[in-house]
Amino acid sequence: MIINLLISSFITIFIAELGDKTQLATLTLSGTSKKPLAVFLGSSAALILASLVGVLAGGSISNFIPEIYLKLIASLTFLIIGSRLIFDSLNK
Repeated sequence: MIINLLISSFITIFIAELGDKTQLATLTLSGTSKKPLAVFLGSSAALILASLVGVLAGGSISNFIPEIYLKLIASLTFLIIGSRLIFDSLNK
């Protein structure tokens, strides 16, 4: 169902965006300017545009690369990033 995909996408992106450098930049901009609505609208528009680029690129790439390989690439990428984060945090 489309509602399941919508909810899954929302939760995944919402959790992924919490505490990342984009949110910190938005927090800084909002704190240094006296226009939080402008910061909200600008950062929201930027996230929407970045998501649009990702969706369009993903749709285009999926025409050439089978879904199983895309999932494998995404899984390996997350595994590498997670492993590096764990390794770096243990070495500090």
